[in-house]
Amino acid sequence: MIVRQSPAKVNLFLRILRKRADGYHDILSLMQRVSLCDEVSFVLRGEGRVVKCPGSALPEDRGNIVYRAAEEILAHVSGHTGVEITIHKKIPVAAGLGGGSSNAATTLVTLNEMMGTPCSTQDLMHMGARLGADVPFFVFGRTSLASGIGDHLKPVKGIPLIWFVLVNPGFEVSTGDIYERLRLGLTKEPIKYRMPRFLTVSHIARGLYNDLEKVSLRLYPILSEIKELLMAHGAEGSLMSGSGPTVFGIFRNEDDAKKAERQLQKTQVGSVFVAHSI
Repeated sequence: MIVRQSPAKVNLFLRILRKRADGYHDILSLMQRVSLCDEVSFVLRGEGRVVKCPGSALPEDRGNIVYRAAEEILAHVSGHTGVEITIHKKIPVAAGLGGGSSNAATTLVTLNEMMGTPCSTQDLMHMGARLGADVPFFVFGRTSLASGIGDHLKPVKGIPLIWFVLVNPGFEVSTGDIYERLRLGLTKEPIKYRMPRFLTVSHIARGLYNDLEKVSLRLYPILSEIKELLMAHGAEGSLMSGSGPTVFGIFRNEDDAKKAERQLQKTQVGSVFVAHSI
């Protein structure tokens, strides 16, 4: 058995540039992995794919992205190799944190290693793109500037250690629904964007931005309350991650983050997690 940690992500900024003919959207995003992780275990077996999600309502068949990821990688191996995968969830589901995409990427990378690395990282990223827009980022495994649909990745260096307090209000949000409600500017002019300087936590706080946030905040006013609570308890900046509903605050150090966590837990606004950048 091999056991792997499968991390969540946050978007330190997210611009939605345009809707494409294939239905996807072109984006520009600074994506950062964080230390809030699911635990995923793998056991090779004679044949068949088994996915278990104890304590979770996630499907355990092809409706689960992990099952489809296993199909993708096993299709590149001769013979009738099977696998049993068990996912212990800690990352909230449909929360803007990329938990499912991370699990899929962990599956691609780990099974590739277990079977003698028949596929390159680039191969795995191409497989991941067929599964979901965030999967290539998790395969890549580095802080990245993502463009295209999120599958064109450039590593970003110089990001300092960041402490996060993440608050999930306990309901799920449909990414597709949020994108459909986004009113993109009706311009054919090329969009120019210069990445902010992210050299200190204060720089990061000043550069936080998410085009999807205004949609989700309009639909779910509690997210605005969570942002205000994070700022009131010492956050340098606060933002919704992805399409939400998880909201995060960034803090200068672990002590400040844990102090805010204790105070926010008293408010019962949702599940509260402390994590750091990885």
